[in-house]
Amino acid sequence: MKVVIQIPSALRALTGNLYKVEVEAESVGEALTALIDRYPSLSRYIFDEQQRLRSFVNIFVNDTDIKTLNGLDTRLKDSDRLLILPAISGGRAL
Repeated sequence: MKVVIQIPSALRALTGNLYKVEVEAESVGEALTALIDRYPSLSRYIFDEQQRLRSFVNIFVNDTDIKTLNGLDTRLKDSDRLLILPAISGGRAL
């Protein structure tokens, strides 16, 4: 199945400034693995040392957080869209 992974602006420098990458995958985990196979430097921003999704990285399939589905085992359909959304923190108190 062909799926499109939307790359956040903070990570685009690691994909040659591409804002989306198309991969063949049947699950979210396979899609992310295919993305990292193509762009290995993304790995440390998405997965920790035990190859678990980093706690501050959110992945959405067609606007649904995979945490409410089956996580990395979430099955994909042809033309699904994945969004990688790193959590943002910081700022100052008002």
